[in-house]
Amino acid sequence: MKRKAKPGFDPKAFLAKAAEGRAISKHQMNQVLFAQGDPADSVLYIQHGKVKMTVNSAEGKEAVVAILGPDEFCGEGCLAGQRRRMATATAMTDCEIMQVDKSTMVRILHDEPTFSEMFVAHLLARTIRIEEDLVDQLFNSSEKRLARALLLLANFGKEGKPEPIIAKVSQETLADMIGTTRSRVSHFMNKFRKLGFIEYNGTLKVHSSLLSVVLHDHPQIRRDGEET
Repeated sequence: MKRKAKPGFDPKAFLAKAAEGRAISKHQMNQVLFAQGDPADSVLYIQHGKVKMTVNSAEGKEAVVAILGPDEFCGEGCLAGQRRRMATATAMTDCEIMQVDKSTMVRILHDEPTFSEMFVAHLLARTIRIEEDLVDQLFNSSEKRLARALLLLANFGKEGKPEPIIAKVSQETLADMIGTTRSRVSHFMNKFRKLGFIEYNGTLKVHSSLLSVVLHDHPQIRRDGEET
């Protein structure tokens, strides 16, 4: 039989207020929310701010695997049997986080179809993003990968959520995100700024014109670009 949602249940309201099994916490920029190897016992929902997900290899190499923003979840692997965190979550800006215990998350997913639909939509969007990231890494040049990363960080393409000013992101982080060197990132950032695609002076403002780099082979970019 099809489950019926409880009258008036609002997933956003549920994720906005602390109660038994869920708590709200504030974190400063660069503060670790959870570390790779920590017990996986809760799911985090980002109310405000941006969070960087990184993975470290046994050799000490770090890779940025995702940048998450408001209304996104992280740490959901605990629901699939992960006992330890597979990545480290670090605040890129001041953040406000709702932490939902695993048992509470399992219960609400079972009892509230409206919440389940919202969460499944999140998982599908994350899967699509991972597939797009893989295609981007395999087939696009480094300048296109950087342009796409900047547009995603600025929330271009998210309906109703324009955010042209993005969090302070180091060139090292950008290099880790797109699989190139910091010097190449610096080269293309300067090029994008000269072409008027971005404003880059302490903080970063991304203009919609940067889309031309992703959608087309801009001649001024291509002359100075690399293919890997």
